[in-house]
Amino acid sequence: MVNARIKILGIAPYEGMRTVMERAAQAYPEIQLDIHTGDLEEGVAIVESMAPNSYDCIISRGGTAEMIRQVTDLPVVEIQLSVYDVLSAMKLAENYSRRYAIVGFASITETAHTLCDLLGSRLDILTVRSAEEVPEVLGRLKEEGYRMVVCDMVTHTAARRMGLDAFLITSGVESLHSAIDQAISISLWFGRLRQENMFLRSITQDENGRVVVMEGGGSVFYSSHAEPSQELSRILRQKLKEVPPAGSLKFYHTEQNQLYRITGQTLLMDGERYVLYYCVPSRIPLHSNWGKGVRSMNRGECEYLFTTSFYSVSGAMGILDRKVRTMAAARQPVMICGEEGTGKEQIARFLYLNSPLSHKPFVTVNCELMNEKSWDFLFNNDNSPLNGAGNTVYFQNLEAVTEERGMELLALIQETGLAKRVRLIFSSACGEAEQELVRRFTARLGCLLLNLPSLRSRSDEIPSLASLYLSSLKLELGKQISGFEPRAIEMLREYDWPGNYTQFKHVLQTLATMTESTYIRGSAVAELLAGMRSGRKRLPQGRSTGPGTVGMAGMTLEEIIREAVEQAVAANGGNRAQAARQLGISRTTLWRYMNKEGAGPGAE
Repeated sequence: MVNARIKILGIAPYEGMRTVMERAAQAYPEIQLDIHTGDLEEGVAIVESMAPNSYDCIISRGGTAEMIRQVTDLPVVEIQLSVYDVLSAMKLAENYSRRYAIVGFASITETAHTLCDLLGSRLDILTVRSAEEVPEVLGRLKEEGYRMVVCDMVTHTAARRMGLDAFLITSGVESLHSAIDQAISISLWFGRLRQENMFLRSITQDENGRVVVMEGGGSVFYSSHAEPSQELSRILRQKLKEVPPAGSLKFYHTEQNQLYRITGQTLLMDGERYVLYYCVPSRIPLHSNWGKGVRSMNRGECEYLFTTSFYSVSGAMGILDRKVRTMAAARQPVMICGEEGTGKEQIARFLYLNSPLSHKPFVTVNCELMNEKSWDFLFNNDNSPLNGAGNTVYFQNLEAVTEERGMELLALIQETGLAKRVRLIFSSACGEAEQELVRRFTARLGCLLLNLPSLRSRSDEIPSLASLYLSSLKLELGKQISGFEPRAIEMLREYDWPGNYTQFKHVLQTLATMTESTYIRGSAVAELLAGMRSGRKRLPQGRSTGPGTVGMAGMTLEEIIREAVEQAVAANGGNRAQAARQLGISRTTLWRYMNKEGAGPGAE
């Protein structure tokens, strides 16, 4: 059985051969034979216009085949004229009453010589080595009184121009079958060579990053730089089974404060599977030139933020998964409602990533951060992301929009047909004050409504959520934490979690970072939750002071950790190494917390 992936390009020097090629190809349903008509330079131009690696092999005839060889690295199979083809032309020429000669490239003349020897015929047979020689040879024959030649296409064209009669030696189906068989055989052989070449080329090219090739068992076969770190090796081994046989797998990994975009693809060599990883430094732009409160990201950047979020790591999507995926496939606007910290921003990213428009930008308009200049740019500038057809535009914190601005935004969307040009997603807190605004947008725009549950409504799932997220934190922190004491889990379940998943995430991060044992103790949870309760009582009513605010006299958990680190350093007389050992963290981690100015992006 011939591999269906074999693609052959046929260049027919004349239209009649195209017909013969088509007829011959019918006997090979397992191959793809694309046929074009073009003689000499025309045939060369056809080959040069083709995209690289579009075909496995090329078949053509005579001088055209020879010229094609000079402009391509692909194997070129010349359609050899069979004895039958030449004999058929000679028999036809016998009816010609005057003297004739056989003229052509070696593929013709060698067969003619063989026939003449076998038949005992005496004919003038002249071999040309290039198209440039043809006029001179024909000129000599004409001077010597010849009026007709049996020849190939190149000579046929020249002879007619010079007033000579010409019998074209055509290729029959049998010759095409032979050429196709040879092309298949060569393609299989050449394909192996090309595979080896691509393999070597793949593992040696840099692509402004590093290249790592792993064997199927997870051993590092090749690395363009030094041996990959244990953490990177672990991630790459983990992804081995996810890399598809065809296509690629893309994901992100952070190492030493550097974000890498990693692309994995399968390579086959001698029947063995290898996986090649390109590890390219990447970035996540936090700002744009569109003004305060407006940010644009591509699919890869959104994918990184979602896959590293609590929602992705812990399976917090829960029963919403199917519903959200259904909404993602639709083009209607979506209204996401939920308390602070329920993950509205991550859900918006998930909608985008699973939509048909994920190849276009994802634009976040944070209504809480927008100023007059930003709104003016959004509404009136030609470069506004609202003018980008196919963009996904996410209006975050819609409750922060004033009555006047909300009506202006609604009018813009309705009067300009904005929802038909871009995908619109909105999110809003679900307090009483915000309900009217949500109802207005939902009713007028026909929004699909998605209500996100609070964490306290899923208290039975807290043990599972905590364990799943702790598993990822173990890898991040390099600690051997086995789990929670029963009392610790019970206290986490009983807490009301006003900050929902955002707060829950930061609590787990704090507990995992600060624990010195293999289990997170109930006493540690009790102390942290008590501090949060007392701190929350002193906080003003209403919205939190910012992402991650959970209490402790208005301090964020990042600030709490940093203070604990600083106290440990002070208690050890400024000895950071000793403080790190006391806290059970590395000196690098200790230094990072001491110098951290703010938390990174988290769930809304």
